[in-house]
Amino acid sequence: MKQKRIGYVDYSLDNFHSEVYLKHFREELKKRGFEVAGAWALEEKPSRIWAKANDVPYYDTPQALNEAVDFFMVLAPGNTETHLKLCQSIFPFKKTTYVDKTFAPDLKTAKRIFALADKHKVKMQTTSALRYTNVQTFVCEAGRSNVRHMVAWGGGRSFGEYAIHPVELIVSCMGAKATRLMRRGTGKESQLLIDFSGNRTAVANVYIKAKTDFAATVTTKSETRHIEVDSSELFLDTASALLDLFESGKPNIPRAESLMVRRILDVAENPKALKGFIKL
Repeated sequence: MKQKRIGYVDYSLDNFHSEVYLKHFREELKKRGFEVAGAWALEEKPSRIWAKANDVPYYDTPQALNEAVDFFMVLAPGNTETHLKLCQSIFPFKKTTYVDKTFAPDLKTAKRIFALADKHKVKMQTTSALRYTNVQTFVCEAGRSNVRHMVAWGGGRSFGEYAIHPVELIVSCMGAKATRLMRRGTGKESQLLIDFSGNRTAVANVYIKAKTDFAATVTTKSETRHIEVDSSELFLDTASALLDLFESGKPNIPRAESLMVRRILDVAENPKALKGFIKL
């Protein structure tokens, strides 16, 4: 079977996401017939070292990489400020592309990336790994329209890089129709109060530099269920979903939800949100 070829595009290839996706493609998802056939990054020296150590061909330019691959993955999970530049380097090749979290540093840039994809007719999607969990499985079985309230927990090195995870949990379960937001706390513990249409509500708890397992409490019309996220297969399930994108050429995440995630993160960083609700 002919291998379907993925090209990594990154700021620096030496990061956890480049390694974990490579592992899943080569091991658990090997039967799906995809391989990381090449890579290119803005930081050349450390990326060449990583590529050699992981037996991934390194290309000097995006143009050269394009000749060797069928699809692109824009990584740089810790350098979201480079995503627009990286997308500008590959979207003209018109190949289906996955863009890693966090999609963009702000809503304005997120809209520019989507507009650029449309201009070049690129099929593209973006997501946090927290979109594919046992929380979403429960919501799917209970019925998304039955969800009335959610509380989500998450943590990491910084609010800017890791707040996306509990927000993605909430938006993926409750949809894009968030209406207003208020924030409590700016230090190691922050809480986002989010109102949705239809008198639905949510709370995102973001705890920085403290051990915080991902979890959610989901209240439906009939029950409240606390669910600890099974983190053991987060990246495996995300990797499988992005291969679905490559195989079908059809994004499986609503663009409106990706933009709302970014909108919520933007408003959460606004000092006015500490004083009262801001319209989303």
